[in-house]
Amino acid sequence: MGREAHANKDGGVPREGQGQGRHVPVMLQRCLDLLAPALERPGAVVVDCTLGLGGHSEALLSRFPEARLVALDRDKEALRLSEERLAPFGDRATLVHAVYDELPEVLDRLGLTSVQGVLFDLGVSSMQLDEADRGFAYAQDAPLDMRMDQTTGIGAAEVLNTYPPGELVRILRAYGEEKQAKRIVSAVVRERDKEPFTNSARLVELIRDSLPQAAKRTGGNPAKRTFQALRIEVNGELTVLERAVPAAVKALAVEGRIAVLAYHSLEDRLVKQVLAAGAATTAPPGLPVVPERYQPRLKLLTRGAELPTEEEIAQNRRAAPARLRGAQRIREDAE
Repeated sequence: MGREAHANKDGGVPREGQGQGRHVPVMLQRCLDLLAPALERPGAVVVDCTLGLGGHSEALLSRFPEARLVALDRDKEALRLSEERLAPFGDRATLVHAVYDELPEVLDRLGLTSVQGVLFDLGVSSMQLDEADRGFAYAQDAPLDMRMDQTTGIGAAEVLNTYPPGELVRILRAYGEEKQAKRIVSAVVRERDKEPFTNSARLVELIRDSLPQAAKRTGGNPAKRTFQALRIEVNGELTVLERAVPAAVKALAVEGRIAVLAYHSLEDRLVKQVLAAGAATTAPPGLPVVPERYQPRLKLLTRGAELPTEEEIAQNRRAAPARLRGAQRIREDAE
């Protein structure tokens, strides 16, 4: 099974795909076009909240020569590699080791009260997925780690080996949308009592053996939903995203723009809710005239979620599950 197997709505969905030795950022041109009206003015600041291997950041700095970039990533290895890639741009690029819900603190430290653009490209970066020892990919045997920041927190093995059965079922159902969660967890608990889990291949085999034949025939690799669920739990991804998207909207100057690439329905639903709430009036029903403080703060720039083109998917199969949403800040927050 090749890397392409991870281009589904799963725990191994990358942010950037392979191409001729270079990583190809997903929906790059559309992201640039969405952000362009806010970034073409001198002195604009754009935040790449998910730096990864720096593909989107490099394109932002190249396309908008007057803009300054602030880029965040929790993965120190990603920061090291991107620092080399973005070195030609000098002090126009500021790279920060941080999780993206720490955006307000990062901007405060840099003395920035607002920014003109924000980009999120959620999920696992290609570097994390392609390096077997990170444990994100179910197609190759590796230590069950899955931490995006390997300097902190607990890995997937500890989650599997120590969480109560009921909590594991909840995680698989909530974060992996796994219908067979009880079957899988029963098998995990039985096996971990014999020997703790350490590597991905044993977990993949256990999942295959646990599922009824019908469940194995649909939806790609049967382990993908469990791996997604574990990755989200280990990295607190949805909890972080719940804080990060509203914080990013709040950081936008008027006329500023935000673009968010999501790769599974849980992320996309959360992003949709935040942007839709910002684009709605908060006035009580029945007011003949809506006061300024109740007016929408955002204007949606995408009709629903935009999808990658068939041509892009053909060139980069990892783009297949991507969903892009964008919005523009049209008003200050009410006092």
